[in-house]
Amino acid sequence: MRTVAMQANDGGNNPVEVLANGDSEKSSTTSRFASLLVSKDRDYLLSATGTQVKVSSLEEKVLGLYFSANWYSPCRTFTQVLVGVYEQLKSNSSGFEIVFVSSDEDLNAFNNYRESMPWLSVPFSDLETKKALNQRFEVEGIPCLVILQPGDNKDEEPALCDGVELIYRYGVEAFPFTKEKLEELQREEMLKHENQTLTNLLTIHDREYLLGHPTTNKVPVDPLVGKTVGLYFSGQWCLPGLDFTPKLISIYHKIKNLLEEKGGEDFEIVFVSNDRDQDSFESYFGSMPWLSLPFGDTAIKSLYRYFDVQWIPCLIIIGPNGRTVTKNGRNLINLHKENAYPFTEAKLQLLEKEMDEAAKNLPRSEYHAGHRHELTLVSEGTGGGPFICCDCDEQGSGWAYQCLECGYEVHPKCVRAVGQRASV
Repeated sequence: MRTVAMQANDGGNNPVEVLANGDSEKSSTTSRFASLLVSKDRDYLLSATGTQVKVSSLEEKVLGLYFSANWYSPCRTFTQVLVGVYEQLKSNSSGFEIVFVSSDEDLNAFNNYRESMPWLSVPFSDLETKKALNQRFEVEGIPCLVILQPGDNKDEEPALCDGVELIYRYGVEAFPFTKEKLEELQREEMLKHENQTLTNLLTIHDREYLLGHPTTNKVPVDPLVGKTVGLYFSGQWCLPGLDFTPKLISIYHKIKNLLEEKGGEDFEIVFVSNDRDQDSFESYFGSMPWLSLPFGDTAIKSLYRYFDVQWIPCLIIIGPNGRTVTKNGRNLINLHKENAYPFTEAKLQLLEKEMDEAAKNLPRSEYHAGHRHELTLVSEGTGGGPFICCDCDEQGSGWAYQCLECGYEVHPKCVRAVGQRASV
């Protein structure tokens, strides 16, 4: 048995292991991980139960460094997804391991969060190692999952740093996260999108229907072919979803009424549930006037991955030809309401021209009742861009009133003008 005492160099750029007997050896996979995860007084990591696991046990494994924190809700959300992928890969003896690198603010938070993770962790007290890992991989935001390959001990070989996106998009299929595997998945994904139809999106081999009201009512998918269809990704636990759903219901009815008056076109929405249990699903879907995939249906996870849905609520619009029109249906509903239909590029260009014309009559600056500084009217071409309205908490783009001092932004329609006042 040997013990790593320190890291040295052989006179070039190759790290060397100094062994307990004084001999040295060129760096291997084990020493590469050791150089990242072993400190001068620690050669182990912590398991979920707090037991010590040698860093050397990571040899020949694909390693994920998971930068995360209990206090940040997107981290907690992704952790649940990552646990499912990890456990499935472990059950297949795939040779995958994860090491948690905490950004928690205290030991209790770290311990509580770590207990939800079936993988290993850098001890909370080892601030030096955590700081070095953040700097080494230039971690700018969390959650972040960095993937390191076994046998890859060259410093010039870049680590794969977009593991979070890959897990959300491909799940277990992304393993082993090699360049060749990811290129294969991209080719398959491109082929799926090229051959996309509404039928292959919404049906599986033993189900060719959707749920109506009541949920015992099975509605065939075929009559939706040729219509504009919105796929509504949401869940009852999601507070933004609870806010947006009533708006969408109102707009849905307005669009349906307008189309009935015109004739010849049709619009439908299909709920793609992210609810956590059957009761929540039935309660939430019961408030909606449209159709739904069955709760827990295998197509649901496939759709979330296929469209790379990372945040809910999300409204994706499928055109009459079965192809994706836009993934920004929620934003377009907030901006244009029922006028957004049919959500096509031609319609959006027309609406943008109308917004530009309307903006000519707006004040160049304004004082808003919800903010103490003066707000300046901006567009995407003058320093604006996609934003979340600080008044209604919904997405926006195009024109906005923006505080040049602190970045506060609101939709022009949300401004509640007040008389000029001195800035505090």
